[in-house]
Amino acid sequence: MTAPLTSPIASQIPSPPGAGLAVQPLPFPSRLESILLYGTFSLLMFGPLAFGAVEWWSLFIMEAGPALLLLLWCVRQFLSKELQLANHPLFPPMLVFAALIGVQIAAGRSAYRYSTVSQGLLYCAYGIFCFLINQNLRRTRQVRTLAIILSVYGFVVAAFALIQSISSNGKLYWLRIPQQGGWIYGPYVNHNHYAGLMEMLVPIPLVFCLTRFARGPRKTMAAVSAALMASTIFLSGSRGGMVAFSVQMAILASLLTVKHTHRRTMIGLALFLMTVVGLLAWVGGAELTHRLATVDTETRTELSGGTRMSINRDGLNMFAHRPMLGWGLAVFPDVFPEFRTFSTNFFINHAHNDYLQLLTEMGALGFVTMLWFVVTVYRQSVAKIRNWTERPNGAVAVATLLGVSGILVHSFVDSNLQIPANAALFYVLCTLGAMEAHFGNPRRTSRHNSSDLSS
Repeated sequence: MTAPLTSPIASQIPSPPGAGLAVQPLPFPSRLESILLYGTFSLLMFGPLAFGAVEWWSLFIMEAGPALLLLLWCVRQFLSKELQLANHPLFPPMLVFAALIGVQIAAGRSAYRYSTVSQGLLYCAYGIFCFLINQNLRRTRQVRTLAIILSVYGFVVAAFALIQSISSNGKLYWLRIPQQGGWIYGPYVNHNHYAGLMEMLVPIPLVFCLTRFARGPRKTMAAVSAALMASTIFLSGSRGGMVAFSVQMAILASLLTVKHTHRRTMIGLALFLMTVVGLLAWVGGAELTHRLATVDTETRTELSGGTRMSINRDGLNMFAHRPMLGWGLAVFPDVFPEFRTFSTNFFINHAHNDYLQLLTEMGALGFVTMLWFVVTVYRQSVAKIRNWTERPNGAVAVATLLGVSGILVHSFVDSNLQIPANAALFYVLCTLGAMEAHFGNPRRTSRHNSSDLSS
C-alpha cells in the first residue's frame, strides 16, 4: 500500500488526538454487511420451504434475491470508498463452467436454447450466493451464529416433516395437492430431495456438539437437533439418503480415529448414533424396517436391469453423440426421448444420476470442470481439518466436507443437484469448505488461554 503524500508544512502541524488509530468502519456499511450475510442465508433457508424452489415464483425469488443483494454489495463498496474483493480457489472452475454455458448459447450448441439460458441464469444466482458468502463471512462470531441458526432451522424442518408424516393427508403443508403426485416428505414432493437437504444440514449441529466450542445446554441441544434430523433421513424412506448418511458417519468416525481424538468425543459420537437408533425404533415401525430390508434387494434389481440402469445406458449413448460440449445445459428431458430404448408411462425429467446428467448436458469439458471444482473443495477442506475439534476453521471444514460428501454419494442415484434449493446450499457449503482459513479461535475466559487467536 503506497504512503500518502505530505508537504513539509503539513508535517509540522500537530495531529489531532487519535489520528494515528485505525479508521473505524462506517456504521451504515457495517450494517449492510450483516444484511448481506444474513439475507443470503435467509434466501437459502427459504428455498426448501418453497417446495425446493422448483416453481416459477420461488425460482424468481431465488434469482432476483441474490441479484438485489449483489447490488446492495456494490452500494456498500461505494460507501466504504474502496474496493474490497476477496479471492476464492473455486472461482476459476466456476468461471470456466460459466464460459462453457456461454459457448453453448452463443455458438448454438444447445438443443433447446431457452432451457439453457434459463438454467444459466439460475447458475448465475448460485455463483452470486457463493460470491456474497465469501465477501461477507469474516468473523468467528458470524460462524457461530450461523451454526446456531442452521441447527435450529434444520430441527424445525425435521420436526415439521415428522409431524406431517404422522398426520399426513397427502398434501404439502396439509393444504396443497402436488400437481404430478409424489412421495411427500416435509416441504418436498420427493422424499429423496428432503433426505438430500438433511444430509447437508445434519453435520452442522453434529460437528458443533463434538467440538470444544459447545458446552452445557448448547451441546445437548445441538446433539438433539442432529439426532432428529438424521432420524428423518431414514424415516423419509430414501434409500439413497440412508446410504449417504452411512458414508458420512464412516468418514466422521475415520476422522476421529485418525486424529486420535479424545475419548469423550468418540463417546459423544456413539451416544449420538444410539439416540438416532432409539428414535428410529420408537417412531419408525414396520415401514422403516421394510425399507431398510429392501435396500440390498432394490440395488440388485437396478444393477440387473432396472429403470435407472436403462436410463444410464441410454444416457451414455446420448453423451456419445455429443461428447465434448454436450447437448446443452438443462435439455436432458427434451433430448432423452430420442435415445430412450424402453417403454414407460412416466416423463423422464431427470437422469436420476447427477453425474450422468452433467455428462450429457455439458459434455466431457463440463464434466472435467466439475471434477476440478470438487477436487479443489476436498483439497482445501482437508488442509484445514487438523485439530478440528479445537479450531473453528477445522470445524467448518469438517462440517462442510461431510455435507458435500453426503450429497455427492446420493447424486449417484438421485437428482438432488437439479433441485434449486438443494443445489444452492450445496454450492455454498463448497464455498465455506474451500475458503481461506481466517477464523480465529474465540477468546477464552481463562487467563492462560487469552492469547489463543490461532487460525
